[in-house]
Amino acid sequence: MSAIVEVKAISCRYRQETVLDKLSFHVNEGQIACLLGPSGCGKTTALRAIAGFEPVSEGEISLRGKLVSSAKQTVAPEKRKVGMVFQDYALFPHMNVADNISFGLRKHSAAQCRDRVAQLLSTVGLPDYRKRYPHELSGGQQQRIALARALASEPDMILMDEPFSNLDVELREQLSHEVRQILKSLNTSAIIVTHDQQEAFALADVIGVMQQGRILQWDTAFNLYHEPSHRFVADFVGQGVLMKGYLVSPSSVATEFGLINGNRAYTWPKGTEVDVLIRPDDVVPDADAEMKATVMHKAFKGAEIMYTLKLPTGGKVLSLFPSHQDHDIGDLVGVRIAADHLVAFNYS
Repeated sequence: MSAIVEVKAISCRYRQETVLDKLSFHVNEGQIACLLGPSGCGKTTALRAIAGFEPVSEGEISLRGKLVSSAKQTVAPEKRKVGMVFQDYALFPHMNVADNISFGLRKHSAAQCRDRVAQLLSTVGLPDYRKRYPHELSGGQQQRIALARALASEPDMILMDEPFSNLDVELREQLSHEVRQILKSLNTSAIIVTHDQQEAFALADVIGVMQQGRILQWDTAFNLYHEPSHRFVADFVGQGVLMKGYLVSPSSVATEFGLINGNRAYTWPKGTEVDVLIRPDDVVPDADAEMKATVMHKAFKGAEIMYTLKLPTGGKVLSLFPSHQDHDIGDLVGVRIAADHLVAFNYS
C-alpha cells in the first residue's frame, strides 16, 4: 500500500521547549491511525504540523509523496488536501448545516454544492438536516456535520483532534464505531488524536502511543495490550499490575504467583530481576485452584466484576470474574494464572 502521509524525524519547538522530538511514522491509503497519549505528550502538535498549522524545526512531512513541511519550506494548509475536524467542531453558528458543509466548495456550482451536501448528509445519517442550525443539533449531530464538512472537498485524508471529548461515554462509543464505518466506506485515510484508549481501540487500524514528543510503540490495539514493548505503554494501555520476579529460563519467570511461561524469549541472564505484566484477563477464577486470594476491592462492570485481590504473599493483582460470581470484600477466592503473553521488563 502507498503511504498517504510520511512523517520523518520531525521536531517542533516552542521557545526552548521541545514538543516533538524526531517523531516518525507513516499512514497508508485507507488506513485509520491514532496518536494516543496523555495531555502534553505532543499528539495535537503532531496533528497540527501535518495540517500545516505548526512549523517543523527539523525533519520532513510528505503527503502523497509531495514534501509539504520542512525547516526550509511549508505548504499552506489550504493547499494540502487535508480535512480537519476540531475538538469543538468549529461550525459557523450563523450558517445552517448545508452552508457549513459547502463552505469550502467555492469553486463548485450551486447545483454541485446541493448534490454534494445531500450526498454527505446521507453518508453521515442526517439526510433531513440541511436547514438546521448548529444550536439546534445535539453534540453527536454536530460532530457528524463537522465530519461531513471536512469530507466535502474530497481530501486525501482527515485529521481529527479529540473528536469525541465533549460527548458522554455511551455516545462516544457509538460515534466511534459510526465514524470508523463512514471513513472505511469512503476508503478515506485518517489520523485521530485522543487520550482515550477505548476510543483508539474502537477507531484505529494502527495506534502510536506517545510520551514526551516521541512514539514509543506504533502497533495494533491487540499488540499494544498483549505485547507492549515499553513500561509506559504497558501502564498506559489497559489495566494490570507489574509483579516482581526473576528469569528462570528465556521464556519463563518465577513470581509469587508461581512459574509463568509465555511466548517470548528474553536474552537476559538467568536470575535477572524483572517486572512481569499481569493483566486482569491473565488471572482466571478457579474454585479448585490451590492459590487463594483475598478480595480487597470490587468494581461492578455489568457483565463482569473487576476484583482487586491480595495474594498470600502480599502482592496484589486484578482479575475479571463473571458478574454472577459476586464475592464480598474479605472473601477468599481461588485463582490461577493463564498468561499466554509473557511480558517482562528488567531494571536496566
